Amino acid sequence: MQPNLFFTAALRAASFKIKYAVSISVAAAALFTSQTTFADDLTVQSRAALHQIVANNPAAAGVFSEARAVLVFPNVVKAGFIVGAQGGEGVLFVHGKPAAHYRTTAASYGLQAGVQKYGYALFFMNQKALDWVNTTREWEIGTGPSIVVVDKGMARSLTTSTMHSGIYAFTFDQKGLMAGMGIQGSKIKRLN
Repeated sequence: MQPNLFFTAALRAASFKIKYAVSISVAAAALFTSQTTFADDLTVQSRAALHQIVANNPAAAGVFSEARAVLVFPNVVKAGFIVGAQGGEGVLFVHGKPAAHYRTTAASYGLQAGVQKYGYALFFMNQKALDWVNTTREWEIGTGPSIVVVDKGMARSLTTSTMHSGIYAFTFDQKGLMAGMGIQGSKIKRLN
């Protein structure tokens, strides 16, 4: 009778270990799949936002035709009351192919209240600017290569012959109520 009890206890322990290992494997597969799905969704959203801004903004279309790469943040959310924060994730496209994923974050303080959503795209015009971004894991807009934020007034006069900056930034799809939207001071970090 004793050997049978030992065998039964060993069998139960082995069964528990197998169930535990299977559970861990299933959880890891689900996590990997959800991260892959998120990355795929982000790429689709970023590509759609890029097509939208190029189709709806002639200045962006002109810059896009000359750009080496484009970093697109399709959904940046900014919220605050006196103290504010913003954040979102995006994709760097090099020659139309997704090359890396990035996160943008920023904090601010002052007279502000509300929530808004917007997107922005950074067009890298030369290899030097693209190389700098590729070798810098984390950077802040306003440091590194010169960035020109293209507003509606500048967009009217911007042509491929007047472009001299390393990076051009376009904002798009502003929704919500919050005074003041800016990308200056935003931190950008490479995720992969």
